[in-house]
Amino acid sequence: MNNFLKGKAIPVDESCKAEPAGEPIKQLSRENIFSIIINKYAMFVALIVIAIFFQWQTDGVLLVPMNISKLIMQNSYILILAIGMLPCILTGDIDLSVGSVVAVIGAIAGTMIVSMDMPVGLTIITCLVAGLLIGAWQGFWVAFVKVPAFIVTLAGMLLFRGMTMVILNGNTLAPFPESYQFVAQRFLQDIPLVGAIPYSTMIIGLILAVCGVYAEWNDHQQKIQYGIPVSGKSWLFTKFGLIVFVSLFSTYWLTQFKGLPIILILLAGLIFMYSFICHKTVIGRHIYALGGNERATQLSGIKTKWVRFIVFVNMGLMAAVAGLVFSARLNCAAPSAGTSFELDAIAACYIGGASATGGVGTIIGAVVGGLVMGVLNNGMSILGIGIDWQQGIKGMVLLLAVAFDIYNQNKKA
Repeated sequence: MNNFLKGKAIPVDESCKAEPAGEPIKQLSRENIFSIIINKYAMFVALIVIAIFFQWQTDGVLLVPMNISKLIMQNSYILILAIGMLPCILTGDIDLSVGSVVAVIGAIAGTMIVSMDMPVGLTIITCLVAGLLIGAWQGFWVAFVKVPAFIVTLAGMLLFRGMTMVILNGNTLAPFPESYQFVAQRFLQDIPLVGAIPYSTMIIGLILAVCGVYAEWNDHQQKIQYGIPVSGKSWLFTKFGLIVFVSLFSTYWLTQFKGLPIILILLAGLIFMYSFICHKTVIGRHIYALGGNERATQLSGIKTKWVRFIVFVNMGLMAAVAGLVFSARLNCAAPSAGTSFELDAIAACYIGGASATGGVGTIIGAVVGGLVMGVLNNGMSILGIGIDWQQGIKGMVLLLAVAFDIYNQNKKA
């Protein structure tokens, strides 16, 4: 105050001064860009390398259009489970019951359609509601009673497997009507009216390319707006080119068999929706915050119990969707359905970059992790490698992926 009255200037911290207008955009160096590629896109690179290796070893069989379509359709239910499992892992929890939930949903669908001759639409709605109720049951014990998720879902794994056997009485129910199998086994060309549009699959590829470029451009502009360092224009346009090339070439390649599988459209919708929820909504930020530091999240006023409850309800819903897809794919409801699915879904999330301690991971990463597992399974099967070696190799891939994640975390620290 005395300095002010005497007219003396008060020293100002230079770091507090506002940046002058026209400040040049901060750009990442090549070393930083390379580091981001290694950390963020490591599993994309690994997927490409694994696919190229098996393409070479199988004499070009792996990436033929027919095998790619079958690969997507055979692994669709694991990818759906991985999308639902990631929020659980983000909160620091885990769900061991999803394989048994897949089985019990298939049993309910088989009983209603095959045994009771009930409408397909009513059956699907009933199964989805059953999935929500199963998720709510497990979420109640985890979130409000504070029983560890490992114990609750382990009990659920046994409970719902037993329910499956009781409902089916040890029998396999088949077949399902074609309308039930439609999403899991049909292609875009089989949809009335849509399939009659010329180059319909390529049109979808073009739409994906435009949306991908727009999303990347919008993300780039937001970083500039908030003063976050960005890559140079050359790297930005390189990403644009890659997005367009991958979108158009992938859809073109699928047209060489039967076009776009309908299940791939469902997967794309789920990936987009859950990526948006996780990164652009309040509940998504709460999920990440809960996994990062539960105590701090509680002190900030977030209702952590309800966040954890919602996560498990969502997992129940996604397990129901996977159960419907899997039973439609097999065209039967069997007591042994869904065996070890929970391990594949969890492995997909961890391989895709999710942290075992919670708070880190992406939907895209979980899907890429699931594709890595699928390509490994498919490639080794084509080569005639036994199931014993397949399990061992997948185990090593999971171990190396988690070790790489821990190494990156320690490096950042």
